[in-house]
Amino acid sequence: MGRPGMTRLTAWWHGLSGAAKFRFYTRVTLQVTVAALVVVLVSTSVRSPAAIAGVVVSGLAAILALEVQPVLALSSDIVPRRRAMQVAVVLLVLVWLGFACYARLAEDEHAVDQASISGVYAAMLAIFSIASFLPRHRWPAIIGIGVATGLAYGSSPRTGLVAAAMTIGAGALIGGTMVLTIWALRVVDELERARVVEADLQVAEERLRFSRDLHDVVGRGFSAIAVKSELAAALSRSGDTGRAAAEMDEVKALAVESMGQMRQLVRGYRGIDLLAEVAGARSLLSAVGCRLVVEGDAARVPARYHEVAAWVVREGTTNIVEHSAATSAVLVLGDAGMSLRNDRPRGTPGELSGLRGLAERLAATGASLDIDATGEAFRLDIRWEKK
Repeated sequence: MGRPGMTRLTAWWHGLSGAAKFRFYTRVTLQVTVAALVVVLVSTSVRSPAAIAGVVVSGLAAILALEVQPVLALSSDIVPRRRAMQVAVVLLVLVWLGFACYARLAEDEHAVDQASISGVYAAMLAIFSIASFLPRHRWPAIIGIGVATGLAYGSSPRTGLVAAAMTIGAGALIGGTMVLTIWALRVVDELERARVVEADLQVAEERLRFSRDLHDVVGRGFSAIAVKSELAAALSRSGDTGRAAAEMDEVKALAVESMGQMRQLVRGYRGIDLLAEVAGARSLLSAVGCRLVVEGDAARVPARYHEVAAWVVREGTTNIVEHSAATSAVLVLGDAGMSLRNDRPRGTPGELSGLRGLAERLAATGASLDIDATGEAFRLDIRWEKK
């Protein structure tokens, strides 16, 4: 019963980018810290039911505030975040004000201590989950919360000053930690963007190379065809039909040759080489943060399948870059076939039109393609006849 849910959870996790995973980990760590502080405070410092309830409510409000902090949130839906943040702020303010009033009105010293502990804790959680994340007014907010806490919970000027100083000092430490945390999140975001841009540049460079090759192969042939056709037309008009026919035969030969070169270029990028493709795949995958491990030797691949194996490497590498967030890939080369496996796939095989074209090319050589896709891995298996 639990396996489909786990599969969906695993697929969701693998579908996240590295930056999103780091953001999720940071948010959960902060929330677990709040929960741990609630447990410690309830088990060691507060005893009355009212104080325990206030501490728990403050902790839940802080966890909610962390959940919807824009810098930590995975969702881009702003309206629910704003409403949830408003709820968290209201809860923390109500707890803080409630215990401040109780501390002022209560006559029992123990009850006053319990209320003060709970109120100061609510103030610290407000700094931890809300004030520290304010982009412009972080430090004024921390100082303001500290001063207000000292005034509200200090029974005398001296105790109020001590409470304010302790709250501001702890708040400054929390604020500094959060500044570093937010900076780390932004650095990870920038690295993720740089990784994507580098991968796009690699693909763009390959497309530019292909366009240059296409121009070199087809442009020269078509230029010669145009010149010879014009010459044949001129010869025909002048009555030299023999030379005109010879020129047209050459035009036909040039057209056939150009078509063959273009077909070869489209299939294999003009003289595609297996070793060069493996090296290019390693370089491209490394640029997107994926480590390629090669098992076996290209020399074991039969000569008649070298070209199609090189095409498999190229198309498979493109598939990894465009349809996965892979961190590792394994290429296996043998005399009876080859395989290419990667982790963290996205999408489904039916959406990958390049693989359908690859299967057709393999079928033309007598080789077969099998695709094995799960939520955790994507695998291409190619089999051919041993020669």
